[in-house]
Amino acid sequence: MKNHLFLLGAIVSEVLATSALKSSAGFTRWGPSALVVVGYALAFWLLSLTLRSIPVGVAYATWSGLGIVLITVVAWLLHGQRLDAWALLGMALIVAGVLIMNLLSTSSAH
Repeated sequence: MKNHLFLLGAIVSEVLATSALKSSAGFTRWGPSALVVVGYALAFWLLSLTLRSIPVGVAYATWSGLGIVLITVVAWLLHGQRLDAWALLGMALIVAGVLIMNLLSTSSAH
């Protein structure tokens, strides 16, 4: 369970860091730029801790898949990114893939 919390922390850190990229204005603004660097460093450190018991393929698929969906939601909420039906379907398929991999696949056994 602890390793899943590390994975959740890695996902949240990556989403915060990626969200700050736009505000960093090409790394010309100090505050958002620092958030990007610290957020990514924390994300990769926490992701590395999950690999103690979660297979790398499963951990990375979960981290990147949920990160994609969450970043898209943040972009929609904060930056007015438009999401059409195809984008929503794609995000649903990503979430379905992550769920299938974690709940049904023997690859995620640890």
